Amino acid sequence: MFISFEGIDGSGKSTQAHLLAEALRGRGHDVVLTREPGGSPGAEEIRRLVLEGDPERWSAQTEILLFTAARRDHLERVIQPALEAGRIVICDRFADSTRMYQGLSRGDLRAVVDQLQTLMIGREPDLTILIDIDPATGLSRARGRQGHEERFEDFGLGLQEKMRAGFLDLAREYAARFAVIDGARAPERVAQDVLECAAARL
Repeated sequence: MFISFEGIDGSGKSTQAHLLAEALRGRGHDVVLTREPGGSPGAEEIRRLVLEGDPERWSAQTEILLFTAARRDHLERVIQPALEAGRIVICDRFADSTRMYQGLSRGDLRAVVDQLQTLMIGREPDLTILIDIDPATGLSRARGRQGHEERFEDFGLGLQEKMRAGFLDLAREYAARFAVIDGARAPERVAQDVLECAAARL
């Protein structure tokens, strides 16, 4: 089973992905926890290119190509082999993030993202867990991390608000695979709901 986590920056999705992996391992499942962009050596190199530096470093079109290249390498080297071996793959972000951050936020390029996804990737997660949170809260959390990968946070609150609305629209568009979880609660409460959702699909 292939599970992805989505959400705006600072939503807590990375924490919840880790907690779900631990919980499922505790139930005897063989779990691979990975992330995007990244997850394989080549994709991690691309991650550094797209998440660091000036916000205007790349055009949206260039970003779409970079993210798709990273995703293809990740799929070939990590995700598909794990699924074929019968393991559960949990991924912190997947194609829905590209649909939002490049396809929606920086131009009307959603169709381009979908075309490349069909042509080069060819699969969606079986379950996508969207951790939903207030954009101002998410941005405050994200900026408090003090990391080096802050390029998208630097676009500001307007992007966060647009992304939240876009993710909720995606959840309606792909209702069969999306589950929306309220991320504004204590992490353990959120984790309980996430586990129940994943266990029901398993």
